[in-house]
Amino acid sequence: MEKFQMKVPQRTLRCIKRTLPVFVAAAMVCASLPMVARADNSKVVTLGANLSDKQKASMYEYFGTTADEVDTIEVTNQDERKYMEGIASEAQIGKKTFSCSYVEPTDDGGIQVKVANLTFVTSSMIASTLLTSGVENCNVVAASPTEVSGTGALTGIMMAYESASGEELSEDQKAAATEELVTTGELADEIGQQEASDLMNQVKQEVIEEGLSDEGEITDTINSAAKKAGVDLTDEQIAQIVSLMQNIAQYDYDVKALKETLDNLGGKEEGFFSKLVSTFTGFFGGGDDKGGIINSTNDNILGDNAVVDSTLDEMKDKMNSDKEDGFFDKVANFFKGIFGGNETEDASEDETAPESESDESAPEDSIAPQSEDTPETLDNNSDDPEAPISADDDDPLQNGHDGDADDDDPLQNGHDGDADDDDNSDNTDTADNGTDDIAE
Repeated sequence: MEKFQMKVPQRTLRCIKRTLPVFVAAAMVCASLPMVARADNSKVVTLGANLSDKQKASMYEYFGTTADEVDTIEVTNQDERKYMEGIASEAQIGKKTFSCSYVEPTDDGGIQVKVANLTFVTSSMIASTLLTSGVENCNVVAASPTEVSGTGALTGIMMAYESASGEELSEDQKAAATEELVTTGELADEIGQQEASDLMNQVKQEVIEEGLSDEGEITDTINSAAKKAGVDLTDEQIAQIVSLMQNIAQYDYDVKALKETLDNLGGKEEGFFSKLVSTFTGFFGGGDDKGGIINSTNDNILGDNAVVDSTLDEMKDKMNSDKEDGFFDKVANFFKGIFGGNETEDASEDETAPESESDESAPEDSIAPQSEDTPETLDNNSDDPEAPISADDDDPLQNGHDGDADDDDPLQNGHDGDADDDDNSDNTDTADNGTDDIAE
């Protein structure tokens, strides 16, 4: 007896192969929705000592919190000078402190920063320099009620992080972080803020990941990054960056944590899965979106002319681009790299086994045994499976036989030549076209 074999159309198989990764992704994300805030949910606000009471109240309102809900630290100009003297100029340090911050340590997610009314530093600069200070995961808002340079903002942020987390950062690393902020800011004045930030992040990541400390190797890395970014650096700028990187290179860093934040800042594909997790978190709930306290800020408090930027902007832009380019196609392709299967394979199947709608109308649960006299499946030369065949009495093929007056030809009798009248499959010549055999 012939072995019955299950048949499934290639179109169905391809559909399964393309959609399964998406469902797997959703299941994985739903099973591990991140709760980024620490269990004790410690949050600290720092306020510039020279702000008026009204300005201090407006900053609480901007942060989306109250003095009763958070711990508050007042930051003085003397606090800023502790880290900035000898690194920044007197003009950069100033004599008064207006910068404020709101800090929330987290367990994962890297460093996310939003800045408002800070003209000298950007969110990316602060996030990167916090990595240098030894911070790995936290959400930060740095702002001022009026426009200020923001060079002293990092001091208040580091003070707030130590208070909120209970973790004491290395004094040397905090000094290195301040030096990096000033160096990046000065370079930004020459080549642009985004270009300077990207250049410094790329060089720092390679120095730490590769363990570079030799002056020549670091110089080569800087020149390579500058060429890639299309910027020209002076010998003095290169020497300044080399000195900074040699200082940073002597400390131990968690490469994974460093890479997570720097990849997010650069919108690189390495951060794609993190973006995927954030997207599904938003779809299925599970608390605040990535960014925590950043999502609670009220920009209207600072007025329409406030200068605002955030490290989350890069991620949002990337997500919008993903949607335009077919976001879920990228999700599927991401998991195809794990589970196998690709578009090239599908295209190959299409070429080797073309299919038509008429194939699906044929029985798919079994294949009747075929004799050697069974002819190949006929093609009516039409793209429309419902198109009628023209009535041509002279065409023997339309009359169910091959035109050969042979009484012994079983095809002229309307069956397959099997002398078993009880076999229901005798009247069916199953077309095996465009299907994949599941049971072999």
